[in-house]
Amino acid sequence: MNRLFRNFRLFSLVILILVLQLAACGSDSTTTSSTPVVLFSDVHFNPYYDPALFEQLVAADASQWAGIFKTSTKQTLSNFGEDTNYPLFVLTLSSIKQNLGASPLVVFTGDILGHHFSQLFYQNLNGTQNPRNAADVAAMQAFANKTVAFFIDQVRSSVGTIPVMFALGNNDSYDDTGPDSTFLSGTAELFYTKFLNGAADRQEFLATYTKGGYYSAELPGTNLMVIGLNTVAFSTYVSGNNDTAVNEELAWFDAKLASAKASGKKVWLLLHVPPGADIYTTAKSADANGHITATSATMMWKAAYQTSFLGIVAKYPGVISMTLAGHTHMDEYRILPSSEVIEIIPSISTRSGNDPAFKVLAVTGDALASGDYVSLNYDLAAKPLQFTNYYTFSMAFAAQGLLNDSLKQLFPLLYTNNAQQALYRGYYYSGNNALSSITDTNWPIYWCGIGHMGQAEFINCVNSY
Repeated sequence: MNRLFRNFRLFSLVILILVLQLAACGSDSTTTSSTPVVLFSDVHFNPYYDPALFEQLVAADASQWAGIFKTSTKQTLSNFGEDTNYPLFVLTLSSIKQNLGASPLVVFTGDILGHHFSQLFYQNLNGTQNPRNAADVAAMQAFANKTVAFFIDQVRSSVGTIPVMFALGNNDSYDDTGPDSTFLSGTAELFYTKFLNGAADRQEFLATYTKGGYYSAELPGTNLMVIGLNTVAFSTYVSGNNDTAVNEELAWFDAKLASAKASGKKVWLLLHVPPGADIYTTAKSADANGHITATSATMMWKAAYQTSFLGIVAKYPGVISMTLAGHTHMDEYRILPSSEVIEIIPSISTRSGNDPAFKVLAVTGDALASGDYVSLNYDLAAKPLQFTNYYTFSMAFAAQGLLNDSLKQLFPLLYTNNAQQALYRGYYYSGNNALSSITDTNWPIYWCGIGHMGQAEFINCVNSY
């Protein structure tokens, strides 16, 4: 298997060049050349990696942080199981910049802040994981806002003037459970000015973003509408009744898809938390035979919200041409009942035992139809000088045509074709197979999670595999 991966890596650069020169096969293509679009996710930047810098960072403006980080004596990259420190962040942005080409946008599917951000702030501030008073809470929130500002400024300086389309993650918050109204109001101008760079109506963006963390934008020079949903609000992370906020967001989403259909636009849909099963948690709780029950089959979203979302998507066949998500940290995908495919972007953070990775889509036409992608990873064990081409989808899986169609065709092959299955399992952790939790016993959970979104059908698929 390792020899096979090395062979793919040797040829991936050549394939990437060819992909970006060949015409796409989709019927909506209007140009004969392809262009790259960089996708990255789940950076989970950790400003606390060198505690000696904490007081300086608290006192300084975000614009001074890079200089402070450069004085650190800790200049090695994050290890496996850790969030992204400054050296890994710099290396990531350098690699993204090298792979931009003529890209009209960059996509980031959420989680700027590191895990347990507030607890680590208080630990560095007063030696406990809790605030002593309201002043501590205010200081933590100000520090989180500065971290977001630093992150956004660093990304902007690396990608030039093109828009960075985004979705908010569950860690893009003050308590690791999704953005609240204070976080949204404190970061709205940053995301609009520095990330979208004006690629949306300002008044509409501020209204929907500050209300619920969602927005839409229309990419200049294309026939594309980008919709960024706050799916953290749909997730099981949010306790209690969230019906009013979710229903308002879904009604807005429905109206946006109707508008796109009426105007003949295609939609790229950006999510952080994808629908379907929480595969990792479910796999950990399976029995010795790999079987699961309603208790052990953990789902990403609350059932009612998922049902409503899937119903809305099904009303507009062909309108959504690309759906991108993050959150799981793994290189995987999912197929909705209405046949839309969700491509999940692997993480930069190594907290889940994966190698850092991001993807470069090859797109074509004024609706940015995608026919392929290249995955680039950083082999933490080998420690090369930069991210390298890991695999090219079309080459690895002998795929042709539009990416979504190829991914749907791959799904049954992962059941019947041992070689294809081995490749998919090998790529899942973006290179760090030594820490992979996929076994022959729990593989059905990973496979069924691709194409079975409802809990009952997911359980039935796993137990009858």
